[in-house]
Amino acid sequence: MVFAQLTYRESLRGIETCLSARPALAYRMGFRGRITRTNLAYANDHRDWRVFSAITAVLMRRAQRLFEDAPPQLGLEADLFALDATVIELSMALFPWARWKKTLASVKLNVLLDLRGDIPVFASLHEGKRHEVAVLDELPVQPGNYYVMDRGYLDFSRLYRLHDAGAFFVTRLKSNTSFYVAASRPVPADTGLRCDQTIKLNSHVGRRDYPDQLRRISFEDPQTGHVLVFVTNQFALPAPIIAEIYRRRWAIELSFRWIKQHLRLRGFYSTSSNGVRVQIWSAISAYLLVAIAKGRLHLPQSLWEILQIVSIASMEQIFLPELLATIDTRIAHVDLPKQLEINYS
Repeated sequence: MVFAQLTYRESLRGIETCLSARPALAYRMGFRGRITRTNLAYANDHRDWRVFSAITAVLMRRAQRLFEDAPPQLGLEADLFALDATVIELSMALFPWARWKKTLASVKLNVLLDLRGDIPVFASLHEGKRHEVAVLDELPVQPGNYYVMDRGYLDFSRLYRLHDAGAFFVTRLKSNTSFYVAASRPVPADTGLRCDQTIKLNSHVGRRDYPDQLRRISFEDPQTGHVLVFVTNQFALPAPIIAEIYRRRWAIELSFRWIKQHLRLRGFYSTSSNGVRVQIWSAISAYLLVAIAKGRLHLPQSLWEILQIVSIASMEQIFLPELLATIDTRIAHVDLPKQLEINYS
């Protein structure tokens, strides 16, 4: 399945044709038997997707270790993570088990991204009807770290779990949230900041779910004029840094766009729930393998460039830096075989 992701195969028949055309090279790659689309279809439906999920988790830890020495974002004394979800739409006729709305089917991929290297460190996959806020119950929380998320994750009882664990969160406040202002702080001029307040939730449910104080920051984007209202449990950082932390959340949107554009997540090899999950976890694994190669070998090319070159040489036995090396034939000496020499004497 990772081979299919790296080489842009569009069907099980395409995978079978490519691997059967070069049996000797396929054997060296680890394919010890004949690959048929029947065997692939059976494996997609019966090989537990949790195996692929566990392999992806191992690759996440390996990729994250490559960026351990990278300086923290924005001069923070802890790591900064972005949490978001993306919906992968499916056909209702082919995937009735993924029914989301009356005529729609989908699965939802939740990802926690380490913003030091734009590396996923946690992911979960569920049917589209499950609300993304439920992923906060599964999230691995590390004290002192920062978690930035959109207002779709605004659930004060779950956010209080992060606060109680010693972590910091930054998200957007909904307009219908009931609160009162306990204190206000001055904001610097010409920064787009409109207010910096200490608030407490005013409703009975709010006081029960989050009994402590919160920080409310209103910011007007100078480029678009949109007003964004943030809420956080971090009181020590300057308000412009809080706004910048939320702006960095855009990195996870770009990661989702990259994965959907350059990996096989639009057409699926199987219509079963297990097969769809196998393909999605394989796509994330392929992304991580490319990211690990780039970080471990210090490759200057982008992830897209590496993926494009690997796609046409995935069965070649050549060291990756040599495969990606650029040779200028205008100045490099090229040895020509003697049979190509022309003797005019």
